[in-house]
Amino acid sequence: MTGVILSGGKNRRMGQNKAFLTVEGERLIDRTVRIFRALFKEVIIVTSNPTDYLDQPCVVVTDILPNKGALGGIYTGLFFAREEHAFVAACDMPFLNPSFLEYMVRRSTGYDIVIPAPADGLQPLHAVYARRCLPVIRGLIHRDRLKITGFYPGHHLLKLSPEIIHSFDPAGRMFRNVNTPEDLRKLG
Repeated sequence: MTGVILSGGKNRRMGQNKAFLTVEGERLIDRTVRIFRALFKEVIIVTSNPTDYLDQPCVVVTDILPNKGALGGIYTGLFFAREEHAFVAACDMPFLNPSFLEYMVRRSTGYDIVIPAPADGLQPLHAVYARRCLPVIRGLIHRDRLKITGFYPGHHLLKLSPEIIHSFDPAGRMFRNVNTPEDLRKLG
């Protein structure tokens, strides 16, 4: 499986690149790359600023179809992935759980999409996607329909229940992300 890190956002609310924020003494991008390199054969960072990531020991690519948000990033990551499945995560998730990621990888056989489904909604930027989703994603992008879950219908989907999620993350931190300075302060 390939690990894809989406780091191409505009960072408007934060005012700086979220990937380079420090949480618990480690930059978010360094933490995510470290976890991904331990789990995946290949790691790809999708970004609009590739020179910012030259220090990272992984493949760095830019959006094939620029300015198409996270869906465009997912498309690009899947396009460049050498493996048939990719785990996709946003760069601003400081509490990725390697055991849960391994569980998701193990469950991906036979599915096009494996996605956590906690009580507050699906987590499309913490999910496994198959490369066979590419044509549908591209069609949506060309029609400027950029909602990530828009390509889910018609694909073999596994939703991971709140109970399964809780067994790996009883504190409920796994899907937290850092969008604003206030979010960052709350982590400390």
